[in-house]
This record gives sequence, C-alpha cells and structure tokens, in this order.
Amino acid sequence: MTTISEVGHAEDAVDQAEVEARQDSPAPAPPATTWRLRRGATVTEAGVTFSVWAPNATSLTVHVSSGAAAGAHAMTPSKAERGVWEARVADVRAGDRYAFQVNDGELRVPDPVSRYQPDGVHGASQVIDASAFRWTDQDWRGLALPDFIIYELHVGTFTEEGTFDAAAARLPELRALGITAIEIMPVAEFPGRRNWGYDGVLHYAPHHAYGDPEALKRLVDAAHAHGIAVVLDVVYNHVGPEGNYLDQFGPYFTDTYRTPWGRSVNYDGPGSDGVRRWAHDNAMYWVTEFHVDALRLDAVHGIFDFGALAFLEELSDEIHEMGRQLGRKIQLMAESDLNDPRLVRPPALGGFGVDAQWADDFHHALHALVTGERSGYYRDFQGVATIGDVYREPFFYARRFSEHRGRTHGRSSAGVPRQRFIVCAQNHDQVGNRALGDRLTTLVPVERQRFAAAVLLLSPYVPLLFMGEEYGETAPFLYFIEHGDEELVQAVREGRKREFPEIDELGASVDPQAPQTFERSKLRWERRGQPDGMQMLALYRDLLALRREEPALRPGASDVYEQEGGDWLTVLRIMPIQNDLHDPVRSRRALLCAFNMSGRAQVIPIRSEAIGHWRLRLSTDAAGYGGTGAATTETIPDIVQTPTVTDAPKRLVSMPPEQQIRTITLPPWSAAVYVRDFPDDPDMRGVYPARSVGVHAGQAPRRDARGEA
Repeated sequence: MTTISEVGHAEDAVDQAEVEARQDSPAPAPPATTWRLRRGATVTEAGVTFSVWAPNATSLTVHVSSGAAAGAHAMTPSKAERGVWEARVADVRAGDRYAFQVNDGELRVPDPVSRYQPDGVHGASQVIDASAFRWTDQDWRGLALPDFIIYELHVGTFTEEGTFDAAAARLPELRALGITAIEIMPVAEFPGRRNWGYDGVLHYAPHHAYGDPEALKRLVDAAHAHGIAVVLDVVYNHVGPEGNYLDQFGPYFTDTYRTPWGRSVNYDGPGSDGVRRWAHDNAMYWVTEFHVDALRLDAVHGIFDFGALAFLEELSDEIHEMGRQLGRKIQLMAESDLNDPRLVRPPALGGFGVDAQWADDFHHALHALVTGERSGYYRDFQGVATIGDVYREPFFYARRFSEHRGRTHGRSSAGVPRQRFIVCAQNHDQVGNRALGDRLTTLVPVERQRFAAAVLLLSPYVPLLFMGEEYGETAPFLYFIEHGDEELVQAVREGRKREFPEIDELGASVDPQAPQTFERSKLRWERRGQPDGMQMLALYRDLLALRREEPALRPGASDVYEQEGGDWLTVLRIMPIQNDLHDPVRSRRALLCAFNMSGRAQVIPIRSEAIGHWRLRLSTDAAGYGGTGAATTETIPDIVQTPTVTDAPKRLVSMPPEQQIRTITLPPWSAAVYVRDFPDDPDMRGVYPARSVGVHAGQAPRRDARGEA
C-alpha cells in the first residue's frame, strides 16, 4: 500500500510555513502602493517625462513625431541613477508618437519600455496615460493556489477576431464551464500579426493586433467581474530577433551562456543591474497597471544567473511584497525542464520562493499511455511510468536515469504540497510542437479522450486545460509566424524541417509563415454545439463541478491512497481529522476514483481501507458523455464484519472483521468516481444529495445564470 499525504507530515508543514503564510492567508484590504514605472514615457500635468536606461549611449535624443511638441528633444544623463537618460518635454500628450536616436545614429528606434507600438516592432512608440483606465475590480482579492483551474488560451486563435475584446466576450462560457483562471500566452509586441508570442521584443507593449493597452485592461477587468483570475505568460529567458534594438541601449545580452531560442539575457554579468531592473519592473508593471493575478515564467531553466541573490528569488520577493501592498494574492508560476523542487521551496530552505511550477512528467506519462507513442521524450514513459507513479510524485524522473537525456535527471519533491504543481493533458507546447499540431482529439478514440480528462481533473494537482480541449476541438494548433526578414523566415522553416523531417512532404499546409497556417489554428466554436462536442463539454463541466463540490478533490486538502494493478488504478481520497478533533462529517468525507487503463472491461478490487457503503457519482462511459452506457458498478457494499463466537471473556476476544473482497466492473478506457453513502446517518444529511443528480448518467446538473451548479 502506498500513501500520499497531501497535507504533509509535521516537518513538511514547518518547511513550507514561510510560503504558506505568505500566499495562502486571507488578503487584507488594499493599502496604497508607492511603486510606479519610472522608465518609458510618463504622463505628467506639464507634459511627459521620458526616461531610458542606456549606459551604451554617449548622446540620446527623443524625437516626438506628432502633437504640439513634435520635434527633436535632447536627453541628459540622470544625476540620481547610473546609465539613465531623461528629458521632460512640455505639451506632449497621451497618443503622441515618439522614438529614440542613440549616439546620433541613423535609426530612430522604439522605447525599450514602450507601453504601445501601434505600427509594430519597427515603428514609433505611443505615449499612454497609465492612469486613464477606470477599473471596477476594487473588491477583487485574487485566488489561493488550490482554487486555480487554469484555461490556457492564445489571443489570436481563441476567437475568429483574435482580439482582447473578443476573448472577453467568451468569459461567461468559461465561467459556466468551471474555469477559475485564464492563462494568456505572451502578448508582448512581436513582429507581424501572427506569432505564438515567444518572439516578443518589446516586453511592456501589448501586441497591437490584439488591441491597445486599455483593451487588455478591459479583458482583465471583465475576468475579475466573472470571478476569473488572469495569468499572463511572460518570457525573461530571451528576446526575439526581429525588431530587437536593445543592444543600442545597454548590455542586455551575454555570450557566456546560450539558450535554444537565441542569445541569453545578461542577469549576472557587467551591467546586469539595469537588465534585472528592466525584467523585474516588467513583472511589477503587469501586476500593478494591468491587475494581473499571476505570471507564468517561461522556461526558467533558460535563465542563467550565478549571483549570490538569484534573479528568481529576488523577483519572488518583490512580487509578493507588491501583493501585500496591493492586498491581493499574486502568484508566480514557473515552467522548468529541470524537475527541481527548489523552485517552489522558500528561500529559508534554499529555494527561490516561486509559488508553483509545471510538472511535465504527468503529461508525458498520460500521453504515452493513451497514444502508445514512444518517440522523443515519450520513450522515457511508455511502458515505464504509470498514472499511479505520477499521482504519487509529480516528478517521475527524480534522480532516475533517463534514456532520452542519457543521464540521471530530476530530484524528489517530497515535502512540497501538491498544490505547488500544475499539470495538463494538453497545452500549447505539447500540441504545437508536433509536425501537424494535432490534439488528442485527432490522435486517440473518444473514450481515451474522456479517460484523459478524468485523470487530469481527478488528480491531486492544479489542472490546466488548453483552449478547445473541453469540447474536443479538432483544429490543429500549428506553429506560425509573420517575420519581415526573409532570411529569418527561411531559418525558421529549416529548423522545423530538421525537427520534423515529414514537414517536407506536407508543404505549405504547415508552413509557419503562411497565413493559412494561422487560420487553420483558430478554434471552431461551432463544434461546441455539435452532438459530440456537447457530450465532451458535459463531461468536463461535470468533472469540474465535482472538483468544486468535493473538498477531497481540492489540491492539498486530503490524504491520498492509491493501489494499482498492471492496467488499473484506484485512488482513495480522505479528508483528514484536523487538530485531533472528531468531526463526524469532515472525517468521513471521501472519494474513491477508479481507472481502467485497458481496452477491455475489467473487474477491479476495492481496497479494504475504503470502508463503508459507496455510490457511483460519475462514470466517463455514461451515455450522456457519448459513452457506451455499459454496466459500471453502481454501488459498493460495506464490508461485512462477523465477530468471532467464543465463550471467552470480552476483554480477551480479538474481533478482526471477516473482510470480503469487494470489486467493481469498469468498461474499457473509463474512469468512475464513487462517494460514501450514509443514507441513515443524520450527521451526513445534506452533505451528499440523495441521488447522483444524474451526473453519472452524463446529465449535466442544473445551473444558474452564471453557470453555477
């Protein structure tokens, strides 16, 4: 028997006390914060103050190209800050355009801290009044980590219009689904109109094709009105190549390290103080000016910093202090390829203090299981890692030899609460980094898709859905760009061909530069209304409703006991008794999840620790979800206890129960959820409905106007 205690042992609780106290305590009322972005163009009563960090400059001029102050204005070195140049220009107003000329060069280049680039990465920057927007989310305090159910979306392909405002219009549907947070793929200004966002070069400017800064603020404000947090994907490990003029201003890059995506950002070399400030200010900017609730830090294994105070630790301290000042929960979520729990351990224990990190081993084990794929990193999982393995430990590779890497990889996450890990069945990387950008919908039969949804949403971690997954979207999510540099375009094409040789045969249908590649990647929302789309959507809604209603499914809330055979798994989740106080409801609240991971019906034994009578709450094979409706065991009887008959005195009698072997039958590739049934117990009245309200039959529970069950 294997036990996972998500609540943790006493020493684990002590280890995590710093992080838990910082982020999971109720947020106070918001006091004023004194932080303001000091770089870029700041609107004042008299005009605009221009400020830029440019230690490489010997002279600097700001050219205002519109408005009453149009013309060239010399900038002077700041007396207060090393490497900073400033100019206070009267009569400049919000909406005016400007650009910098460095060292009397021929080019006029955008502001490295531009708030808006209406004409793209090579055009002039636009002055934005950061105080003009009128927010309505004053009562919003953010979300605790265990409450996050994340929905990843790409603004350009999420809707036909591909704008912030169009995305905001879809928020009621996400709320009705049960989503509590949207994760927006990078929006920093990139070349052209089509890109995943990881080629951004102007990190402070929301991309002009999606809308202006106020449009992004409207999206965040609307999300908060629907009770949805906003996670913004940011990229601090590299800067895109086209439209990157940062070298003119300062030592933003270093040749000491290399990343797979381009030059490494200089976080620990000469001149790195200003570079770190540029990145840290960017994080603070999204949190303060745009009210973003969390930042998803892209590929932090590509951030190189060997200084005494690590970039990530310093960023964590600053962001969480800002959250305290604002009276909001602000989270940092890191993507990392290292399987290193130090990311989410507190600095007092040698960690970086990040709140959560992605656990890709979960995805890889699940994908290898349902698809049978063995290529690339999936060879480390096919026939090796089981779902039980990644339910027990988010890092399957924790000091284990990896065939794909050719070395021992990872480190155990023992002692780290499970809500510190984010898992998925699909995301932009795992779908888009395939030759055809194919989703599970086009890779595996529908019963395996339903099975994957259950494995994800019944897991002990924070779940993430990729846009369209909830209704079985069939459109691919391909890799797309719109670079203006033909040599760069060709380099991207050649790189894709080296990674996926089959692309040569596919031709223009997957050409990253072709407009149709982008168009093919847009969601087809009409599929939600088709029979198979409605059935899949009903399953996701009901699984998310179950997750919301059952406290044992909340990450970090329950003790988890798992038992597995070769191709089946049972997971018992029990709410612990806290502080040794007997609570007849809380201590008996439990869920039993069972998974059949094979193409045949199976009789699965139920562990003896699952005491009591159990009733089916949900089956992924129900007809209402498009399943066969085949017989899934409806009830599990209690264990019959037969006392030993003897004439011995009572105190000498040992009365072990005569434990029966109880079993359930599950159809192929299906999952089922059972709840304890206490029909005659007054303590449990109202805890569970008298019947399963049709959920296990695939009938969605009734919902109010907001989509609440």
